Amino acid sequence: MNPNLQFDFIVNKENNTVNVKREFAADLQLVWDAWTKPELLDQWWAPKPYQTKTVSMDFREGGMWLYYMISPEGEKHYCLNHYKSIKPLKSYSGLDAFCDEKGTINTEFPRTQWTNTFVETSNDITTVNIVAQYESLEDLEKIIALGFKEGFTMALGNLDQYLEAQFKLRKQNKKSNKARVTNYLNFDGKTEEAFLFYKSVFKTEFIGKGIQRFGEIPATEGHPPIPDEIKKMVLHVELPITDNYILMGTDAPKEMGFTLIKGNNMHICIEPETRAEADRLFNALSEGGNVTMPMADMFFGAYFGEFSDKYGINWMINFVN
Repeated sequence: MNPNLQFDFIVNKENNTVNVKREFAADLQLVWDAWTKPELLDQWWAPKPYQTKTVSMDFREGGMWLYYMISPEGEKHYCLNHYKSIKPLKSYSGLDAFCDEKGTINTEFPRTQWTNTFVETSNDITTVNIVAQYESLEDLEKIIALGFKEGFTMALGNLDQYLEAQFKLRKQNKKSNKARVTNYLNFDGKTEEAFLFYKSVFKTEFIGKGIQRFGEIPATEGHPPIPDEIKKMVLHVELPITDNYILMGTDAPKEMGFTLIKGNNMHICIEPETRAEADRLFNALSEGGNVTMPMADMFFGAYFGEFSDKYGINWMINFVN
């Protein structure tokens, strides 16, 4: 998060609320989408190392969002959010609670009444005012004791920090909108070793700023610090191997919630010249396959989608204006 952007967190025991004010360097539509589309919520809602997985979502007044937060060990914590009121691009409210996989509410834990208000305060700056209200002071104190502030702060900052950095680097390194195809490779801490090997084989040089590391991500208010054990890992690197063909790579540290297995460690990434072509390629290639992230305007500035085709090949479609 940009240190010039506002981030306030206030506990009010008089009315049993937590009040959060957060600015985002993005336009209103992108920020609204990040809070209301399941494919985007799944990226950031849970504090790391947990990950959010949507089971079902019906974003309308009276609708529900059933999801779970899964730990690295595979333990699942189910939650259900009942949407109360929705004013598109302005506000929404809902009642969130822990539950079982069928949506039966767990009454041992406090329920959270969320009211989120969105305002585009200036050009490409959007403010989200969040009120989390509880039935009693006892419930408020219980949720605070469970680490609400730390977890929610991390949820707001951890994954979008990583993604913003990733796509900012790609945009910096790509000097034009000319279409290109790349391979995006994920490693368990061996990105530098692998790319130095590829560099020696193809006798080419890294593009842009060379090997960039997680430790180079600025420590800013509203983001948790980068763990020491991953600071030297590779955040992003690009290497041309033949003509206009690029290998991109990153480490996928478990400390940030990633589980790397053979099969998810390589994607073919297409960067088309137009948004329309991005949609055409996504729809055609994903037919009969498994869509893991539908095409959407991401709050980090790209029009992006991800899927495995009907043959099991992993693809990314990434259009950057």
